[in-house]
Amino acid sequence: MTDTSDLLPEGLEDRLPASAARINTAMRACLDVLDNHGYDRVRPPLLEFEGSLEHRMQGITTRSMFRFVDPASLRTLALRSDITPQIGRIAATSMANAPRPLRLAYCGDTALIRASQLDPARERLQLGAELIGADTAAAAGEVVALAVRALRAAGLTGISVDFTLPDLVDTLAAKAMPLAPATVEQVRRELDTKDAGGLKAAGGEAYLPLLYATGPFEDAMAKLRELDAGGALKSRLEGLEAVASRIGDTARITLDPTERHGFEYQSWFGFTLYAHGVRGAAGRGGTYQIGGRDEAATGFTIYVDAVAEAAPQPETPRTVYLPLGFDASKAEQLRSAGWRTLEQLSEHEDPRALGCSHVLENGEPAEL
Repeated sequence: MTDTSDLLPEGLEDRLPASAARINTAMRACLDVLDNHGYDRVRPPLLEFEGSLEHRMQGITTRSMFRFVDPASLRTLALRSDITPQIGRIAATSMANAPRPLRLAYCGDTALIRASQLDPARERLQLGAELIGADTAAAAGEVVALAVRALRAAGLTGISVDFTLPDLVDTLAAKAMPLAPATVEQVRRELDTKDAGGLKAAGGEAYLPLLYATGPFEDAMAKLRELDAGGALKSRLEGLEAVASRIGDTARITLDPTERHGFEYQSWFGFTLYAHGVRGAAGRGGTYQIGGRDEAATGFTIYVDAVAEAAPQPETPRTVYLPLGFDASKAEQLRSAGWRTLEQLSEHEDPRALGCSHVLENGEPAEL
């Protein structure tokens, strides 16, 4: 009978060997892609001062983070829920004088006080890359193409990328389709809920075509071009086309220009990654400004736990059982050749039950 004191909090779970192996395999595959493309890995701490995390990215709130007082400094610490603001701090402080564009990669655990109804997990392994010091379509194209390559390296198929324009309403409301400042947020909200009636009632009737400028990339872009007769979105639409051309046929591309969920701090461009077998999003990314330095950056995050569940099962490793009195030098040769080894400790062990596929006999591995 399980002692209730051994139960884990809601939204947290142990990753047992098979699950941990899948996560580790997917993580290594993604990190290898980032490293091969010139992204240097950094490892920020799990905890930071609350104020530092909060002011690095617009839209970040520490209310979703675990917070407590540091007995050493008597200042409030926060347990990170997102690593991107920490990369922004590193870029703005320790690496402020590093040559730009700066390419950084990361992987680490994050935690939330509350999970969403769609995703009950309160702990995530977050992996990603940030391209800092460039705010161009070329930079965005590099980042999106890199994210797709990372998912493909992890073994995922059926990858699709959904583009969005997080500041679309602000851009149109400024001149091309004027709105009173008090109305802008209402129009955004109704566009989020795809409510045509609510959009009219909020005074955003001119924005109704945006509800239908969604779907496959080329079709949605044609509708956006019709809407943008005045040219307010010209540079953004050209940017989207440049990013799409970088992806080519490596992923399916769709467009939902008014989608804002998950894009709290993105500026002109955002994207969501999907793949066959992954529940919900496989990752998100986009352009943003690093607070305190006002430096442009583009990046993405991959949710490794979700990706690993859909990735192919790693091959079962070959494990050779080393009987009592085995040749240590031979065992070392086997490990160098890619074998796993497991040493016998007592007379009553069962190699098969312990997961071994071979046993060392006469200096060579023999299949069990």
